[in-house]
Amino acid sequence: MSEVSLGGARPLFYGWLVVLAAFLVMFGAFGAAYSFPAFFLPLSNTFGASRATVSLVFSAAGFLYFILGAVSGPLADRFGPRLVVGFGMACTGLGMIAASFADSLAAIVVFYGIGIGVGVGFAYVPAIGTVQRWFILRRGQASGWAVAGIGIGTMAAPPLAAFVIDQYGWRNAYVVLGIGVLLLGAVAVLLLRGSPAEMSLLPDGAAQPPQTTTPAGPPPGLPLGVVLRHPVFWRFYLGAGLCCLGTFVPFVHLAPFARDHGLSRLEGVWLVGLIGVGSTLGRFVLGGAADRMGRGRAVALVILLTGLALLYWLTATGFWTLAIFALAFGLFYGGFVALVPAYAVDLFGLRAASSVIGVLYTSVAFGTLTGPTLAGWAFDTTGSYTWPIVVCAAGCFVAAIIVARLPARLTT
Repeated sequence: MSEVSLGGARPLFYGWLVVLAAFLVMFGAFGAAYSFPAFFLPLSNTFGASRATVSLVFSAAGFLYFILGAVSGPLADRFGPRLVVGFGMACTGLGMIAASFADSLAAIVVFYGIGIGVGVGFAYVPAIGTVQRWFILRRGQASGWAVAGIGIGTMAAPPLAAFVIDQYGWRNAYVVLGIGVLLLGAVAVLLLRGSPAEMSLLPDGAAQPPQTTTPAGPPPGLPLGVVLRHPVFWRFYLGAGLCCLGTFVPFVHLAPFARDHGLSRLEGVWLVGLIGVGSTLGRFVLGGAADRMGRGRAVALVILLTGLALLYWLTATGFWTLAIFALAFGLFYGGFVALVPAYAVDLFGLRAASSVIGVLYTSVAFGTLTGPTLAGWAFDTTGSYTWPIVVCAAGCFVAAIIVARLPARLTT
């Protein structure tokens, strides 16, 4: 099956079903990961742990799922994405179910941190890398729609988890979310296909050209070894890492920050959900806009705006001012996640797309490990989040300058 018939309408290009598959992967995997704010205080209360220690659960997972993209990307390039993504979604769901049996915070780190870390690490990069192969002209839009699953998962999972926790306890909430991830993963793997060539199609659903007598060679672009020796890659790597020093701090600390300023636990969880609302808008809106204005310039702009949003956080204390922050931050974060894979392909081509994206995301891993943990340590030490927020914003400003000086695409 190369096309999906819609009755008498023009057949649907199968690439959009690949986008749907990637969306389901993002929704399930990152919904599980970003449900963590709903568990923050229950875990802290159950095990008597500090904020820095509880933050380490999320940071360990984030570090693993971004660092493992360097492994899963090459595996997907070599063996295809379906097996790799299926393994990742299975690890994510089973890790959450296993966390329900934990009798210590260390066990939570092992089951949730490693389960989510390995699972998302093997699911995310192969799924988003596959989308890049199905589109050229509409690559930014397709990426945006695929990773909108992260935003909608972030919007839906924390309130859902909070509701189940209030009704049935945090252990049962882990089981419910884990089963949901397994089901979504099964559907996604059924839909996923590695490239349009596997189905005798061309990217964007273009018509097959009449001259097809020459055998197809490797996809255009640079091999991974050449990319890793290119200075542009390492400048992009540094910029992404500096930006992500602060990117994941609100996901972990916005809910407890809200509690510190007199809001309820449920209000804090809803604020994290609003990051998902903004993120979803960013992925849908900014992906298409970047196709028109240039994806490199768009990446630099959303990084700059992320830093400004973090500075605004310092002035926000009430629910509505924090809601404005959450929506704005989510908008720019969503744009960043949607555009980075597409811009990486602009720079380095499709030949090793999943591998390049996977190695690039190891920079995000170090930011994810460092930012939330240091923010928790700073609060435990000083009783304030001020200086880590300032440092994170400064990292975004430096990152925006670095990325703005990168080329729109490479010719060699």
